[in-house]
Amino acid sequence: MIELELKAVVKDPDALLTRLRQFGAREEFVGSLTDRRFDYADGRLLEKDEVIRVREYRGENGDLQTSLEWKGPESHDSGYKQREEIGVQTGDAESLIAILSRLGLRQTRTIERRIRQYRLDGAVVRMEHYEQMDDLVEVEGEGPDIERAISQMGIAREEFTADSLSEFARRYEARTGKRAITGAVINA
Repeated sequence: MIELELKAVVKDPDALLTRLRQFGAREEFVGSLTDRRFDYADGRLLEKDEVIRVREYRGENGDLQTSLEWKGPESHDSGYKQREEIGVQTGDAESLIAILSRLGLRQTRTIERRIRQYRLDGAVVRMEHYEQMDDLVEVEGEGPDIERAISQMGIAREEFTADSLSEFARRYEARTGKRAITGAVINA
């Protein structure tokens, strides 16, 4: 499956939440989202711009959804960030991590955030709050669905980019002089 996405900084999360509700966005998830990224010791996946991750959605009610995902190299199409993505759902992160370890992969990074995820006009809209960085909104879906959702959010279209999380963190650090904290970098 090919994933298209755009992200923007959210200056007023409460206002965005109000607008999403006003335009009929359906809340799909509230809780934490943790991505554990893996690579070989020689960094060959990073070198090829590929990602192996174990993703955990932990709902406020205690529900846990876990998946193993591979993401192919990033490209851009009509201004959207685009990646091939393959994943499978499971309920057992520790077994996944053990399998990856036995295949020679090691955990290199953890990305942690509190999220609210919605469905709006065919797009998935995820509000993301990090320990120390700007709040972000990510919009995924087909191009026309992404554009319809963005048009209702009250954030200027030119604020949305195909930039990576690391680029948002770099801009935050340059603007504030503070270190962006999006999760742990593992030195294993």
